[in-house]
Amino acid sequence: MADWSQLPTDLLGLIAKRLDTSFDLFRFRHVCTTWRSSVTPTRRRFPGRFPLLPNENNSKNFFSSSFGFSLSKRTVFVIRSPHNATSWLIKVKEDESNRKHLLNPLKRHRFDFAKVLDIQNLSLLEIGHEYVLNYINYPPNSLNDACTLYMEKLILMHLDQKSDLGGFVLLTIHVSGKLAIYTSENKDWVILEQMPSPYDDVILFKGKFYAVDNTGRIVYVDHSCFDVNLVANPVFGGDKKYLVQCKGDLLLVDMYLSIDATVDSSFSNEYFEHEPQLAYCMSERTVMFKVFRLDWKQKEWIEVKNLRDHVLFLGEDCVFSTSADDLGVSKGNCILFVDNLFYLSGEGDGSDCGHGVGVFDLESGCIKPLENYPELSKLFWPPPAWFTPTVLEV
Repeated sequence: MADWSQLPTDLLGLIAKRLDTSFDLFRFRHVCTTWRSSVTPTRRRFPGRFPLLPNENNSKNFFSSSFGFSLSKRTVFVIRSPHNATSWLIKVKEDESNRKHLLNPLKRHRFDFAKVLDIQNLSLLEIGHEYVLNYINYPPNSLNDACTLYMEKLILMHLDQKSDLGGFVLLTIHVSGKLAIYTSENKDWVILEQMPSPYDDVILFKGKFYAVDNTGRIVYVDHSCFDVNLVANPVFGGDKKYLVQCKGDLLLVDMYLSIDATVDSSFSNEYFEHEPQLAYCMSERTVMFKVFRLDWKQKEWIEVKNLRDHVLFLGEDCVFSTSADDLGVSKGNCILFVDNLFYLSGEGDGSDCGHGVGVFDLESGCIKPLENYPELSKLFWPPPAWFTPTVLEV
């Protein structure tokens, strides 16, 4: 039998560069002393500060001040213990000191646990990730004081997958509804003026940027020349469009919203009395979804009636999909999403503040709170019994 501890150092370095997460690197370095000493626990580093997105009231000179953005990555995992069939769905944020913070997988809410995960003997499956711009109004060396401010979805493309120092491109949606691109080469934001309708979502699919507007019109965004090219025509009907990759296909999830007159509006009236538009949005509820698959040859959206064993997740900062088997549950063919209704009406699991989580069953067409599906609800709360107070060091 081969002695794996005797692999050449240069080969170990090549293997380590192809590991996707710091958790994979953590396990790699714990195989043996040779493997640990061959690789340092480093990860991709981004600039300490990004300029603010321009608008009609500011300009590029903001970057020369103490204002700006820092960039952080958050990864969604399904975690299992080899001694227990229970799965846990959790989002992990890494800060600048390489410490890990646990967050609700669909929301921005942080779990302030006294315990932390010992992942050495756990099974981790990455099912999604997100990038978040954090607003900072301190000098760049005060990143620990940063707070999340920018609320639009952000996606990142590495231009050189083999190098930790390679260039990258960011794509997001500007407050105007237009697309905004940041390149590490230019070190500045560019607003793309082509916009028949405001954009709803962006995605990195098979190494390319795509964006969808509120009509369902999807475009390919060429980051090299800032061109926007039509891929498929609109799908009218819903109020909010999401793009998600599922089983190798690009899906469009169309969310239908309605104002719910039955929900007590005292909460929104009390807390948003000076923001009537925000109060109006808080009274919206989701009433239906439709799912479409992109036919690349015909350049049109084809409605999908059944997701089979797959589950779609629509979070506040990212969307992702996985199979029921990967989650360790029996139910697929559904969409889990953040919804105002289950917060304002007092429904939901009650484990954290903020909006509740709803479940849309494609077979029945019904929407119910997460707590009505105990098997799915246990993925979020409470933490499993094997959640141990061992300090994690990577």
